[in-house]
Amino acid sequence: MERDNALKEAEELRKSRTEASSSSMPQFFSDFCFSEIEEATQNFNQDLKIGEGGYGSIYKGFLRHTQVAIKVLHSNSLQGPAEFQQEVDVLSNMRHPNLVTLIGACPEAWTLIYEYLPNGSLEDRLCCRGNSPPLSWQTRIRIATELCSVLIFLHSSKPHSIVHGDLKPANILLDANFVSKLSDFGICRLLSQNEGASINATICCRTDPKGTFAYMDPEFLSLGELSPKSDVYSFGIILLRLLTGRPALGITKEVQYALDKGNLKILLDPLAGDWPFVQAEQLAHLALRCCEMNRKSRPDLASEVWRVLEPMKASCGGSSCFRLGSEEHCQPPPYFICPIFQEVMRDPHVAADGYTYEAEALRGWLDSGHETSPMTNLQLAHSNLVPNHALRSAIQEWLQQQ
Repeated sequence: MERDNALKEAEELRKSRTEASSSSMPQFFSDFCFSEIEEATQNFNQDLKIGEGGYGSIYKGFLRHTQVAIKVLHSNSLQGPAEFQQEVDVLSNMRHPNLVTLIGACPEAWTLIYEYLPNGSLEDRLCCRGNSPPLSWQTRIRIATELCSVLIFLHSSKPHSIVHGDLKPANILLDANFVSKLSDFGICRLLSQNEGASINATICCRTDPKGTFAYMDPEFLSLGELSPKSDVYSFGIILLRLLTGRPALGITKEVQYALDKGNLKILLDPLAGDWPFVQAEQLAHLALRCCEMNRKSRPDLASEVWRVLEPMKASCGGSSCFRLGSEEHCQPPPYFICPIFQEVMRDPHVAADGYTYEAEALRGWLDSGHETSPMTNLQLAHSNLVPNHALRSAIQEWLQQQ
């Protein structure tokens, strides 16, 4: 009877919201019947289960010739009809490159159908679950930038600002090219934006604190006031995890102590490769500002955080553009190849002739008595070598993705 009543309430709520919404409001999802869900999951075969959360179980399935992720509500779930309907309402009306795509829903079984993202969650990759390769520092900077982008999009949504409220690596999923997609909007909040309020006014709502403790805004925990700055706090913790690979609890004190002592290098996650220290230090300071106890002291994502991250992402070079597909072994770009050794460079250096070589190869060339360029046969003005950091970073990311 409780289930039937909840279904009835959810359907009435859905109808009223549909009538209230603008007729031009797009809805990008489909309704599926329960028999299709059963067929797609082979009657909820445990071999197809790929995850479990507060909402329920997640299965990999094949639905209407499309590989999907199917999230099924548990009968004893902490989340219920309201969370189900909220996720549908938010994700069915919004599109962003870093927002998970809701393909459809099955209201009769409290089931949500999403695009399938083969690289699991950011939490899985930071822990290298299943012996997966670690994420390079370049990929981590890109993920941080993508997350910043989608949060700006949500917080500036009209007529309601959307606060996620449960930001954590487990809710950030990764597609085949390691592009991040924010998911799990069951406990997000829609905040009304008061007309005439100043652009810097803090919009918040009073609600019972829900989420994951280590990532939760301390002001939200103590006052029960959720605001966009609550997401900024969680974003700061995620940024520190991307930098260090360490657990979230107590991470702010660890990083602050390391910065005070000049020991940040010791904390940086070695699995990410050689972090450029200036950028790592800049990110650490930015993250700690996001994690200020007083929300008014936290930076604005659009005007402050984005201005740091976006150029940093651009300077990484390479990004994922060299990855042609997970099954293919790509040919390296020609400028990755040393003109002397004829293989991918590990330590590229620029010589006086303007060409880049493997450092060891050119030193050998010079040590053997040559004073001319291997490429032009012209006299070299000097024998100094300058490290090509940008090319080295691009090569490292390409090698990791092979």
